[in-house]
Amino acid sequence: MKSINEIKEILQAASAEKLPEFIAACSADERAGVRKLAAQAAKRLEALEKEKRRIEKLRIYEEQYREYSFICGIDEVGRGPLAGPVAAAAVILPKDCRILYINDSKQLSEKKREELYTEITKQAVAYAVGFASPERIDEINILQATYEAMREAVGKLNPQPDLLLNDAVKIPGIAIPQVPIVKGDAKSISIGAASIVAKVTRDRLMAEYDSIFPEYDFAGNKGYGSAGHIEALRKYGPSPIHRRSFLKNFI
Repeated sequence: MKSINEIKEILQAASAEKLPEFIAACSADERAGVRKLAAQAAKRLEALEKEKRRIEKLRIYEEQYREYSFICGIDEVGRGPLAGPVAAAAVILPKDCRILYINDSKQLSEKKREELYTEITKQAVAYAVGFASPERIDEINILQATYEAMREAVGKLNPQPDLLLNDAVKIPGIAIPQVPIVKGDAKSISIGAASIVAKVTRDRLMAEYDSIFPEYDFAGNKGYGSAGHIEALRKYGPSPIHRRSFLKNFI
């Protein structure tokens, strides 16, 4: 007979497919500790089924426009920071993609975003990221710079999409049909995937900038106006990657 610790290790290593078998084997065990593990497995299975139902709801637009061959989700990150580029990601997922836990990137931990980034980029039919530099943001304003980053991302895709699902906006200068969806990163699996790819890509870039300009803690604040960032701005002045048009109220 296996010990409770051994059974616990089996549960921890069990795949989702093995959970029903584990629950059936352990629920009738005379030991309370083993029955408790069966209950934990049942909760885990219930949570997994709930997540699967959420993902199905997240596919509503992908199913609605299923006649299109390559549906592309688009989202941006970095419109609000004082430093660094704005980044936009374009992601074409496989037709029946059901990667669990995709969501608005702001709702996910950094660790979960990194895990999902790996899975999304592995499964995607195509993905790309476009950027607009701080200089370009200062030159044409953040909204137009965001549109430029989005057009760049779409232009890099191979194959090219035949439908765009956008988070809230309609991108000028693109002939491909577009569907703007308010809060789309929480309503479309494709836009949610794009939000994760954009966020992880930009965060990694800001971490690289942190090694060049360590006084601003870009790895920690990602260029946003934290108290420490603003204090560093007042002490050291702007770096080459600061958006001058965003600094008027700070220096």
